[in-house]
Amino acid sequence: MLQISTRGKQMPASPIRKLVPYAEAAKKKGITVYHLNIGQPDIETPKLVLDAVRHSDFKVLEYSHSAGNESYRKKLVQYYASVGINVNHNQIIVTTGGSEAILFGFMACLDAGDEVIIPEPFYANYNGFAVSAGVTVVPVTSHIENGFALPPIVDIEKKITAKTKAIVICNPNNPTGYNYSEAEMNQLKNIILKHNLYLFSDEAYREFTYEGKQFSAMHLTGVDDNVIIMDTISKRYSACGGRIGAFVTKNQQVLDAAMKFAQARLSPPSFAQIAGEAAIDLPADYFDVTKAEYQSRRDLIVARLNAIEGVFCPNPGGAFYAMAKLPIDDADKFCQWLLEDFSYNNQTVMLAPATGFYGTPGLGKQEVRLAYVLNKEAINNAMDCLQEAVKVYPGKQ
Repeated sequence: MLQISTRGKQMPASPIRKLVPYAEAAKKKGITVYHLNIGQPDIETPKLVLDAVRHSDFKVLEYSHSAGNESYRKKLVQYYASVGINVNHNQIIVTTGGSEAILFGFMACLDAGDEVIIPEPFYANYNGFAVSAGVTVVPVTSHIENGFALPPIVDIEKKITAKTKAIVICNPNNPTGYNYSEAEMNQLKNIILKHNLYLFSDEAYREFTYEGKQFSAMHLTGVDDNVIIMDTISKRYSACGGRIGAFVTKNQQVLDAAMKFAQARLSPPSFAQIAGEAAIDLPADYFDVTKAEYQSRRDLIVARLNAIEGVFCPNPGGAFYAMAKLPIDDADKFCQWLLEDFSYNNQTVMLAPATGFYGTPGLGKQEVRLAYVLNKEAINNAMDCLQEAVKVYPGKQ
């Protein structure tokens, strides 16, 4: 009998999407499902961006340069300069979403069997990219009690072995919403210099910080060869389906290696590059408006969560996610129960169980991630459902 690969067996299913069949079944029964499980914003993609694609005019939809259209990369240089990151267009490789940027980083910098340290809870797909590259994820635990701040340096250093090659962060963080401070970033700088490590920084949510500013890994000095940024237009411009990201570093050897992977997949999507290029011409106040909307949603969902008896939700400093601890026995069971067996006013809510964001077995069993990507009326309705669900859940603690 034919067998699939060990890699295929090891590849984890998405903890965010695994409950989709239960949500679909609930909808077939006529139940309204509020999707707080996934970071798909309901904010409209800017018309300027969509019009650039609609009005594009060419005779042949041809390959772009493997690094991406030069015109787009030069526009990205302007964008990065506006947030205090000084790079040239040859230090940018346009990727098929931020996902490919992460995979390029792992493949270009790490060998099979190497280890990367990641503060947990972390973006679940890092596990999938690590399996694809033959890399081992070593989690170091952050805690809900202090809002998921960077774990103590001593805890991180305890995880470093001869196989450790990199530290991976997401800033602001998915799933916690935590925004790493300048002081925390400088602590990481000291570690990567001391132990000669790469620092991969996933900055997909750069624009969405609510108290203070985002401190990019590229704002650190003296570590140009160590730092690699993984970026994307998906959340920035509410363009998740565009699948356009960026791999950014000043390390020429890494760029040369990543470029070979870029050439192997030929080129990033052409229409989405047109969209991304147009997005950089959006009015200066575009992010002020979208950030204010997300902040108002954050304030609402955090207040509603903390008003539910037995629930604790720290106030996230960025992105559009909140992690909450619930008085339940098992988050996976609870999230499935919400879709299979519960409704309130013919409505229910879809959440992401936090277990899928932890690398350490057994952690996150009472925690869920909520994406505040829906309008405030929908959030209020979803919180009404959750409040009632917590009261009647059979595994309440």
